[in-house]
Amino acid sequence: MLHFLRHIIESMPRFWKRLILIGYDCAALITAIWASYALRYAVWDPVLTDERIFLALAAPIIAIPIFIRLGLYRAVLRYLPDTAIWTILQAMAAATMLWILVVFMLEMSGRGVVPRSVPFFYFAIGTTLVGGFRFAVKVILNQGTGMRRDEHPIFIYGASASSVQLATALRGNGNRYVVGLLDEDPNHHGRDLGGYRVYNPANLPKLIDQYGVEEIILSLSSLSADRRKSVISSISGLGVKIRTVPDITDLVDGRYLANQIREIEIDELLGRSFVPPDPKLLGKILEDRTVMVTGAGGSIGSELCRLIVQWKPKALILFEANEYALYMIDQELQATGRCPVIPVLGSITHEARVRDAICQHKVDILYHAAAHKHVPLVEANAIEGIENNIFGTATVAKVAFEENIADFVLISSDKAVRPTNVMGATKRWAELIVRQMALKARELGREQNFCAVRFGNVLGSNGSVVPLFKKQIANGGPVTVTNPDMRRYFMSIQEAAELIVQASALSQGGDIFLLEMGEPVRIGDLAENMIRLAGFAVRDARNPVGGIEVKVTGSRPGEKLFEELFYDMANAMKTEHPKILRADSSAIAKLPLKEALDDLCDAARHRDEDKARDILFSFIGMDPDNDPAKA
Repeated sequence: MLHFLRHIIESMPRFWKRLILIGYDCAALITAIWASYALRYAVWDPVLTDERIFLALAAPIIAIPIFIRLGLYRAVLRYLPDTAIWTILQAMAAATMLWILVVFMLEMSGRGVVPRSVPFFYFAIGTTLVGGFRFAVKVILNQGTGMRRDEHPIFIYGASASSVQLATALRGNGNRYVVGLLDEDPNHHGRDLGGYRVYNPANLPKLIDQYGVEEIILSLSSLSADRRKSVISSISGLGVKIRTVPDITDLVDGRYLANQIREIEIDELLGRSFVPPDPKLLGKILEDRTVMVTGAGGSIGSELCRLIVQWKPKALILFEANEYALYMIDQELQATGRCPVIPVLGSITHEARVRDAICQHKVDILYHAAAHKHVPLVEANAIEGIENNIFGTATVAKVAFEENIADFVLISSDKAVRPTNVMGATKRWAELIVRQMALKARELGREQNFCAVRFGNVLGSNGSVVPLFKKQIANGGPVTVTNPDMRRYFMSIQEAAELIVQASALSQGGDIFLLEMGEPVRIGDLAENMIRLAGFAVRDARNPVGGIEVKVTGSRPGEKLFEELFYDMANAMKTEHPKILRADSSAIAKLPLKEALDDLCDAARHRDEDKARDILFSFIGMDPDNDPAKA
């Protein structure tokens, strides 16, 4: 029977629901007047005089406008909070007072006397009938699980005004049903906030099982990064999806707020402290200058471009070999209309094309992000990695020097430190090429700055392990790791772009800047945390059934157990930015780079991979910075 009633109510248009509710209230208030007289005179059929009929009809005429004004017909009964009883009491009190005024005027005209107890009975009975009906409908609609069949039960972590605002925004918006709020403050436990019960998060395992909760949304924008990380860690292994909302203090539109719910990003769990970018450094290097980015369609290059256009340079030159990637980033940036954006299709190994792009547009600063960077692929295609990463860098740096570009910035990698793979070795060569070019500019007294910026893994970049793990989790696993004990540095792609540009503003020529990456992350822990954040359990010896397995595949050729950012910690100097360190460039070693490049070029031209590898690593062995004794 209840299921039938629920189906009828849910299928009604909103207009008819309100009309029926108004009709019920009219009947309930007239009934309340009759019952008040019946109670006063202790008879079931009090005498119906003209005055009593008039007062009975006046009751809904007076009350309905008040009910409308106080929002009794705007509320969705399924989600009617317990605190709505106060609104109903307020509405009935106002309606009763106005009704008493009509009674008083009637008595003044000599049309009869109303017993003093009748208004009190009317208030009590009217409140019971009007409020009781609403809460009865709520019970019918929420009978059973407390939600519709297509709704998913969720908790909101946080018991603030923002949390209540979010819960309110979710009503009727999507298929989430808010079971309650979670808060660590014991003073809040068991209380109702905005109509939602506040629970102790320590009881989450039991609550999840009791209510069948599938998702927890974090509304914790005011918490510090460390505290937020602790909360995420505490609930990430409970088999529920964890999502979050941004800082909502500036958001007004509830529907917009509901649309901001997103998945927790892994960098939030890593808990890196965030330092806002320095606008002085960004403006100094970018404003009113023509900027060129090689590899503009790649993950790092495209993020650099998105940052650069915000500072309204004179023009932005997108240099990219991949036609589709160039098309996509060009379309995106053109739509902003912030500055002229010029796409250039070409390879960094094609000197004439690089020179044309630089000369034609009079480039002031060049960010060299173009590179082959996927370690296993470059290891399997060593000659191509050498040609692109080393000869391409040499070509771009040579043209930049000859065309008197003011600032040249190489995007390097932590894998360039004591490299054990071809990709890392090519990046170290690229750093040495740039430093030798800086030394040449210094000797000639030129005001040209050549520098490199070195950092670790970027979350979400092309070839990064994080997108791979996400894809594997979405496919039901297993998540593959080569060695769970490997440790890597990670930062967000947005932070990397901001720090690269700020580092370039600090360059004095010949610098290698080191971006502070925080603590290295164990890859096995990263994989398990991502599985838990997706709402799954980790299948292991303790949990052999269900969940997603982390499968160890074995280390690949050239992989290191630990990555390093420094050759020598004592050689790293602080800069004015707390996240940027500078390697001491006061004594740049002069290596026989030209001869080594000629030998490497000859080996590559003859496709002699063994000889190319030998030259690649033997030359790095001549680098005094590569001394293994320097830890």
